[in-house]
Amino acid sequence: MGWFGRRRRQRLRERPFPEAWRTILEAGFPAYASLNDEQRTRLHHQMQVFLGEKRFEGAGGLEMTDEIRVMIAAQACMLLIGRNPDEPFPGLKSIIVYPRAYFATAKSVGPGGVVTEETTRRAGESWSHLFGVSSHGPVVLAWDQVARGAIDPSDARNVVFHEFAHQLDSHTTGMDGAPVLDSRSSYSAWARVLGHEFRALRRDLSMGRRGSLRSYAATNPAEFFAVATETFFERPNQLRETNPELFEQLREFYAWEPASLE
Repeated sequence: MGWFGRRRRQRLRERPFPEAWRTILEAGFPAYASLNDEQRTRLHHQMQVFLGEKRFEGAGGLEMTDEIRVMIAAQACMLLIGRNPDEPFPGLKSIIVYPRAYFATAKSVGPGGVVTEETTRRAGESWSHLFGVSSHGPVVLAWDQVARGAIDPSDARNVVFHEFAHQLDSHTTGMDGAPVLDSRSSYSAWARVLGHEFRALRRDLSMGRRGSLRSYAATNPAEFFAVATETFFERPNQLRETNPELFEQLREFYAWEPASLE
């Protein structure tokens, strides 16, 4: 978009934030009340651009409403308050929303080239590529899970935080748990800390011990980053106490520290 895109986003940010949107957030997203004035202004600006540029599509019979759009945009843009980019989640064009958890089928190739299909029930998913092209695919979300994650700000489960962390991750070479960082030295520290924490979690789980991150984080480095993001935003005090180096890496990456609502 270049200059025209920047101008368009600036105009979107300069619009008054609708009172109807504020009412939606005050009713359904308790974390909104924890923001100071500067953080709230940054959130509003990111949301206005997000809602002005991203396409929302209802699926499975869901009728799209302002409540759905605003609640998803607010939670996605919470991840950007400190980073404050000109364009939120570049490359992402659409968000597909089902009324509730949905079933999806995925193919995998096993030993000997045997292709298997598995159908699972999902609350959300994030596609880094669509049909083999380099632009991002959609984010898919279940509205009941979006609303549940928003209203309980301290259970360390938020499908929007999770799937949009994947979007941040996929801006590099795909979803590998290493989003775009500020410097080469930042990558070195990130790999050291998150690699150590990922291996420690898998080791603890193999020995029957539980940590501050839920077990899904041990699936792979991409899921580790996404689950760690959920915990950082919803249980920051706990994460700081149990995994201080991981907390610090996430604090530096997101460039702000959410208030604890535990």
